[in-house]
Amino acid sequence: MTSLIEQAAQRLEQLKQAGVDVGLATAAAPAVTPTPTSTSAAPATVVPIPAPAVIRSPGDVSSKRVELDLDALAAQGFLTPNAPRTVMADQYRNIKRPLIRNAMNKGASTLNHANLIMVTSALPGEGKSFTSLNLAMSIAAEFDNTVMLVDADVARPSMLRMLGLPPGPGLLDVLEKEADMASVLLKTNVDKLTLLPSGRPHSRATELLASDAMSALLDDMAKRYPDRIIIFDSPPLLLTTESRVLATHMGQVVIVVQAERTPQSAVQQAVAAIEHCPLKMLLLNQASNKRSSGYGYGYGYGYGYGYGYGQADGQGDAQPGADRA
Repeated sequence: MTSLIEQAAQRLEQLKQAGVDVGLATAAAPAVTPTPTSTSAAPATVVPIPAPAVIRSPGDVSSKRVELDLDALAAQGFLTPNAPRTVMADQYRNIKRPLIRNAMNKGASTLNHANLIMVTSALPGEGKSFTSLNLAMSIAAEFDNTVMLVDADVARPSMLRMLGLPPGPGLLDVLEKEADMASVLLKTNVDKLTLLPSGRPHSRATELLASDAMSALLDDMAKRYPDRIIIFDSPPLLLTTESRVLATHMGQVVIVVQAERTPQSAVQQAVAAIEHCPLKMLLLNQASNKRSSGYGYGYGYGYGYGYGYGQADGQGDAQPGADRA
């Protein structure tokens, strides 16, 4: 049997002989790029596709995360998440409540930068850093608020050491424009707690805190997140000038007073140093209180905390709790 190809060839020949134009054309073969077989051949030019830019805002805290040793902190007497209910934890609940109300502008009057809270003292050694961290931990337990703890004691920073973390850049580096906020913020394993270290020591720290850059930074921090409360662990008022400068930007100031140790005259001088601040509160630290807490246990763990609030000009909500000392 004649194959189909042979039949087609015969038919084409018949058409040619009959004078019919069969319109044959040769299809162009696809171009083939030879593959270089020699190492000396020039490599193909590769145009890199740039990675998309990462834009970080001052509130972006995803750049660095640190793990706090919560067991070690608890052993030192600090509040930690999911710890059993204690007298001290209940006292900090009472202490934080008016501060939060004011910070969220739910107090008696509206305060500028109400969510910026400075914790200070008249003299060193009165427990302001201990109070700052415990207050931050207590606020971090809130459902509706987050908290940032700032080590603003730029002359003698202690927050990172207290938390068992290595020194690093922070607030002063941001003000010097040597770092951005996102690169120095530390997100912690306490879900709602973020840290801002003081940064590298600077000979003109007071001037940096009084600069326009500081004013702009604090204004941005205060307004960026409406649910955030920012606590500043600040130097003693009668020891350095930094805390007095910082106080001018604060909505609330808490002065820690160590019971039976701080002279009354020192407290009066400290309050007078920040007379311009609209809302000042006094927190009495290590006060002896023998009354029952109402939960069947007392102050047997070595830290007795009483508290009292004083407010200036009748502004803000500064109501004390039940165990006023």
